[in-house]
Amino acid sequence: MAEGLKIEIVSPERLLVSQTVQSVSVPGTEGYFTVMADHAPFMTTLRPGFITVTGDNSAEIFFVRGGFADVSPTGLTILAEESVPFTEFDHSDLQAQIKAAEEELARAETPEDKSYAQQFVSALLNLAMEAQQLNEGHVH
Repeated sequence: MAEGLKIEIVSPERLLVSQTVQSVSVPGTEGYFTVMADHAPFMTTLRPGFITVTGDNSAEIFFVRGGFADVSPTGLTILAEESVPFTEFDHSDLQAQIKAAEEELARAETPEDKSYAQQFVSALLNLAMEAQQLNEGHVH
């Protein structure tokens, strides 16, 4: 069995993580999934959410706004559209995005536009609840 899982989280701005860990929980578009050493290879897209990187005695959390996850025999590579450590996550920006999305929903005229806008508002509200739960469980 392998010594651990090699993880890299890369955003356009920087390399956030490059280390060997026990496991990683990732927000896939179809739901969260966990990767450990010797995981079967696959590739998937990511939705906005929080990545939890678990080492021997600690866990680090990172916000990711979309991207790709590639699980291979050599480890897990996350190519993020945007990613920051949870300690740098901008809660006020998220609230502003929610307000703007709700205004867009109110202006939507066609059933298709309303449906799309409602899904977007719901996704942002879920992200806000998730961030609040993480915030309550961690000291910053």
